[in-house]
Amino acid sequence: MKPIVTASELEALISEAFDVDVSVKRFILPLSDVGRTAQATVFMASNNQLLLYLRASSNMTLADVKKIAVRMGLRLDEFYPPKYQPDYFDILGRQKFQEVFPGMTVQSEEDLIFYRTLAPYNPALAVVSEIKNGEIHQFDPDVHGEWRVGARFAYRKVRAK
Repeated sequence: MKPIVTASELEALISEAFDVDVSVKRFILPLSDVGRTAQATVFMASNNQLLLYLRASSNMTLADVKKIAVRMGLRLDEFYPPKYQPDYFDILGRQKFQEVFPGMTVQSEEDLIFYRTLAPYNPALAVVSEIKNGEIHQFDPDVHGEWRVGARFAYRKVRAK
């Protein structure tokens, strides 16, 4: 896994994997370890959205991404599906549901909540809605609890009604 060095490299990776045009305005937490095989970059886009780009050298699911974000102290709002697959999480959620319950049909969206999280998701791109306590944590196996503060940045997305 080649390290991301510049904003233009990150923009190219995001465009290639998610078909999203993002312009990096400022790095908040650049390329930090968030697991033994995972690295994350938290950055502010030019449209003032805070985004998390996460990738791992091993397999990763949507559930793994959510768990890592919680450990980092982030609350995520939405997840970008892979390029050319706008219904990626729903399709895979339905497939996983059918594998577990072959005779049943999906009755409501609540039936798929868990099964969507089993979708493979590497790399991942998500919108951050809040940084809890103004601290973003990163993985450090030498620290008690294995997580330490990697950056301090106060952020909470304001929702319009």
